[in-house]
Amino acid sequence: MPETGRRRVDIGFQAGPVLSVRVHDDAYEALKRAMGGSERWHELDSEDATVTLDLSQVIYVRVDTERDRVGF
Repeated sequence: MPETGRRRVDIGFQAGPVLSVRVHDDAYEALKRAMGGSERWHELDSEDATVTLDLSQVIYVRVDTERDRVGF
C-alpha cells in the first residue's frame, strides 16, 4: 500500500477549545466518514497519539490544504 500524505487538522469543540493534530490522509477520511455516521465516539490516529473524540461535541473540522514546505 502506498504511503499516504499527512495533513494538519484543527477540530473545534462546542466548549471552545481547538485540537490541532497531524494525521495521514486515510485517518482524515475515516474522521469525515465518522462525522456523517451515527456513532458518538471515534478514535483518531495522529502522528504522536491516538485521540478519542466525542463527535457530538465537534462543531467544525478545518483542514490545512497547503502541503509541507521548507523555507520561507
